[in-house]
Amino acid sequence: KPMAETLDELAAALTETLAVRQGNVVIPAFAVGRTQDLLYLLVQLHREGRVPDMEIYVDSPMALSATKVMLKHHRVLDSDSGDVFRWLRESGKPRIQFTQEVEDSIALNRIASGAVIISASGMCEAGRIKYHLRQNLPREQSAVVIAGFQAGGTLGRRLVDGARTVRLFGDEVPVKARIHTIGGLSAHADQAGLFRWLGAFPRPPAQTFLVHGEQSTAGLFRDEIVKRLAWPEVRVPAPGETV
Repeated sequence: KPMAETLDELAAALTETLAVRQGNVVIPAFAVGRTQDLLYLLVQLHREGRVPDMEIYVDSPMALSATKVMLKHHRVLDSDSGDVFRWLRESGKPRIQFTQEVEDSIALNRIASGAVIISASGMCEAGRIKYHLRQNLPREQSAVVIAGFQAGGTLGRRLVDGARTVRLFGDEVPVKARIHTIGGLSAHADQAGLFRWLGAFPRPPAQTFLVHGEQSTAGLFRDEIVKRLAWPEVRVPAPGETV
């Protein structure tokens, strides 16, 4: 989706959960790249007055390290990003806290409302995010914002597909929190972007292998490459296949 629509969706999810339902927002996010994007967008929305006051907790030691690197080289950010982070330094809002120690992560479970918790892993398969999901999924007041692609077979994908219960740490956990899928934050090129890249090849490769993405989507993309570019051999390899 276009970024404007994406920001509208994100602002609506935050406002309803934090201001109306008085719950928490849990966001699974990859520690490098996605977390920093989300921090930028959350500060931008707060600066524009589109979301209520909130306490942002980034519960990932790796995300802390990556964010330190980004801020150390803030001069290479574009002007919009620089303006947003300068405003954050001057205003101090929204408040952002990084939790590194296990005890600090556990303490987040005592927060009942007003918190935005960003934690890894991005597909909910491991790491601290699973503890925050166990705490917040059974609560109707809370919400989970899915901000990235969830591969088939992952916990994140089960949430996106509408699972009523999920297994966490050996227990069946009811899913009563609302699940918001924000589709415009992908860092990957879409089909149009991929075709711009493929179309710039001076000549077609003798063989092309599509090794990323789900089988059904890869098959459709293969058909489009053959149809639009007339490349000679485009294949979706099967597991264990040798070339």
